[in-house]
Amino acid sequence: MQEKKEEDLLQVLNKLSEVGIDEVGRGAVFGPVFSAVVVLTEQNKFLLKQYGVKDSKKLTPKKRKLLLPKILLLSSDYGIGQSSVREIEKFGIRVATELSMIRALNKLKEKPSELIIDGSLILRPWKGIQKNIVSGDSKFISIASASIVAKVSRDNLMERLEKRYPGYLIFKNKGYGTQEHLSIIKKIGLSNLHRKSFLKNQILFNSHQSKKSLTNCC
Repeated sequence: MQEKKEEDLLQVLNKLSEVGIDEVGRGAVFGPVFSAVVVLTEQNKFLLKQYGVKDSKKLTPKKRKLLLPKILLLSSDYGIGQSSVREIEKFGIRVATELSMIRALNKLKEKPSELIIDGSLILRPWKGIQKNIVSGDSKFISIASASIVAKVSRDNLMERLEKRYPGYLIFKNKGYGTQEHLSIIKKIGLSNLHRKSFLKNQILFNSHQSKKSLTNCC
């Protein structure tokens, strides 16, 4: 009888799913924005929490990489999407982020009955039930898992792009506008993967040559 109750409980835990989605790279000045969606059963949420899954920003790069295969193994389903610099420049970062999220969602085998989104902005193109959770990556394991998947995926791309765009220390700054990165841009100009719209309002280009590099970059 006790075994039967335990089996029934496990079945319930395996049927209930939480679907979380998060983005990374929204505030970067170089490269695409990434999104990931992760589907987790109640049982596997517990296991991932035991492994140490939490908001990706609170984890070291090494820990995130160690957790990634565990998340992918224990997820019922997952999807990764991105939106290019060209799309960010053409449509703006909010629309581009939404595009990356929809692309991630389109990779799922089934449409989620409910979606939990990190942050306060609704996913406007999504025609389904959604909940916005501020600081959701510290409150929901599915969102924390999605943030890790998106972060590791984007960081891996940044490390590969370092070979194509040497000199910007992309492997180190991951495309974000650190003071060091901005100083390098001021010296050597922009690449075609820098977000011109993100940089034009910053006081980086004092010389005529620097302004010319910004105008012709993309």
